[in-house]
Amino acid sequence: MNFDILTKKRFAHDPLDGWSIAALIFSLVLIGPFVSILVTAAGNSGGLWAHLMATVFPRYVVNTLWLMLGVGVLSLIFGIMTAWIVARFRFPGSKLLEWALLLPATVPAYIIAYTYTDLLEYAGPVQGALRDLFGWHTARDYWFPEIRSMGGAILVMASVLYPYIYLMARTAFRLTPTSYFEVARLTDRGLLWKVDLPLARPAIIAGLALVLMEVLSDFGTVEFFAIETLTLGIFNVWLGMNNLTAAAQIAGMAFIFILALVVIERAARRRQRFNDTSGRAKTISAIDVRGGRAFLCAFLCFCPIFLGFIIPVGVLINFIIKGLSITNLDALFSATFNSLVLSLVAAALVMGIAIFMVLATTYQRHPFLKGLSTVAVLGYAFPGAILAIGVVSFAGSVDALGSKIGASDGILIGGIGLLLLAYVVRFQAVGHGAITAGVNRLSPNIMSASFVLGRGFSNSMVTLGPPLLRRSILAGGILVFVDVMKELPMTLLLRPFNYETLSTYVYQFAKDELLEESALAAVTIIIAGLGPVILINASERGKR
Repeated sequence: MNFDILTKKRFAHDPLDGWSIAALIFSLVLIGPFVSILVTAAGNSGGLWAHLMATVFPRYVVNTLWLMLGVGVLSLIFGIMTAWIVARFRFPGSKLLEWALLLPATVPAYIIAYTYTDLLEYAGPVQGALRDLFGWHTARDYWFPEIRSMGGAILVMASVLYPYIYLMARTAFRLTPTSYFEVARLTDRGLLWKVDLPLARPAIIAGLALVLMEVLSDFGTVEFFAIETLTLGIFNVWLGMNNLTAAAQIAGMAFIFILALVVIERAARRRQRFNDTSGRAKTISAIDVRGGRAFLCAFLCFCPIFLGFIIPVGVLINFIIKGLSITNLDALFSATFNSLVLSLVAAALVMGIAIFMVLATTYQRHPFLKGLSTVAVLGYAFPGAILAIGVVSFAGSVDALGSKIGASDGILIGGIGLLLLAYVVRFQAVGHGAITAGVNRLSPNIMSASFVLGRGFSNSMVTLGPPLLRRSILAGGILVFVDVMKELPMTLLLRPFNYETLSTYVYQFAKDELLEESALAAVTIIIAGLGPVILINASERGKR
């Protein structure tokens, strides 16, 4: 029996039911901020845009490009080097290092920037120890690299962003068929340069695109290091000059960078086609190494972990042990409570909407709705500062419409609802991806069989969807929860007055050179980030 044909007939006379309508409404709401950015950018900035173009805008673009180039190159070195080592060699501690190489991803870029500055600045312990050791008295007696610089920003950001490339490259290296390795040996060609890297290039470029998107959306690091990028320019123009239109115009230019990254990543995937025709699914086994080679492998893998996790976490724990991390317990508890509530509610909203949209578009088979939902989940590609502009403009339009039809004013503007809307739009792609992956693993006949047995669409979705997608819902919810906990730019721009989360709490103290007092809050954010790391490693072990 062809269940698929029966399912199509089942809904042939019901082209748009409640699930489809709900998915359509959700899609339009999620797309609303994107449209609002374009509408706002098309407005009149009062001549400020021309002034920015003639003065600071070229500097914003140049600094952004240099930062993306530097972080991209260093992340590629860290990510590809470590991924190839753990995929191709087995040595003492390799299993532990394989897991630990993802730990830097738990440290937000702005936190590592704060800790490195405290450690390496003139009054910090490193330079202080050097002065004591060599008898130097002033900065004129010696040279030490300035951490608050473009080079410093590149180092700290690459140290926590390389796991995007590492994870994808590691998976790609492990999927290389043995037949390719055998051909490389027969033709006397290097496995890394002639086989592994060409085959893994699409995955590597996909990871690099994510790294560069994170660089473009970063605010905490560039603001603390005084590097004028497009994102910092949005903050300066919006909050400093009170000109939302000019900020939206800068956001529009930044979005061009995002589109370029997406196009490059998809072009790389489209051009790469590799097929193993040997009839074997066997992949290359890791090579056992001992002695000096084992030490070298372990050392190279340990370096990124040391730079991106051990140093920043060690600095923060040192502050906590010394008792310097808590001055106002009430403020810390309030920020922690706000972060937990926001993260939980946002995760529940994202996953709930994702379930609606994915199930409706998968089983109702409306091509227009499927295309619309694909556009609706592009929020993750927008930097937080850019998306915040669209959310504010969209929320203002909704509130204006509400006042015209007799609803109360200020439904969204100035409240927690605005922040939650921003989180849902920004991280909907995470939930959508998790649920889509779960649905794709289901047999296509499960829902069809339920329909044939007489159950309606809603009954089938409610009774079968959550149990079958339980793991996908949990995985997506954890990822969204952690992303919201770490989010800084949108939270700073859209939070209500006198409302702190853990990320803004850390930012406020670090900005005033009081990192010690926010150390416990920073460690809490890092601990929360361990959830996805554990989840990813468990998933990888399950695939072997």
